[in-house]
Amino acid sequence: MTRQNKKTDHSSAAASHGNRTRVLFVCMGNICRSPMAKAVFENMIRSAGLSQVVEVSSAGTHAFHAGEPADARAVNTAGRRGYDLAGHQARLITNEDFNDYDYILAMDWDNLALLQRQAPRSQHHKLQLLMRFASEYEAATVTDPYHGGQQGFETALDYIEDACTGLMEVVRRRASMVAAA
Repeated sequence: MTRQNKKTDHSSAAASHGNRTRVLFVCMGNICRSPMAKAVFENMIRSAGLSQVVEVSSAGTHAFHAGEPADARAVNTAGRRGYDLAGHQARLITNEDFNDYDYILAMDWDNLALLQRQAPRSQHHKLQLLMRFASEYEAATVTDPYHGGQQGFETALDYIEDACTGLMEVVRRRASMVAAA
């Protein structure tokens, strides 16, 4: 496929999303925090009956683990709480993601800064920390549990569940406004 065809195909794919709300969770390697956030939020979206109007994905700012499954510790921690990370394949964020997603939510300050450097200025309004939506925990970021023990994964998932609950309210309001329009 030529570069021109790819651009055309991408534009038509973006146009087909219409009034869908698209959320992208981002961490460093896309094997721990962002796949857990994706699984948590997909579960919430399904439970709310919003699967037809909300799309969720995840990506990493680094290609360290591109193509790999989620970290086994993340899979096990999430699985114990009823979230499924099976089938996850880590991927690197792309320039197209900045156009395609409505919310691009970083897990920490370092990844947010990387996103801000990579994103076109016109898309910076989409970039935020996930923990901005938290109400139970006052932490600003979801700390990377990769180099720590099991408690780090438990804490990360606690924070993610809290923040995704707040995000769900925002997405639910947006879906109702789109439906009313």
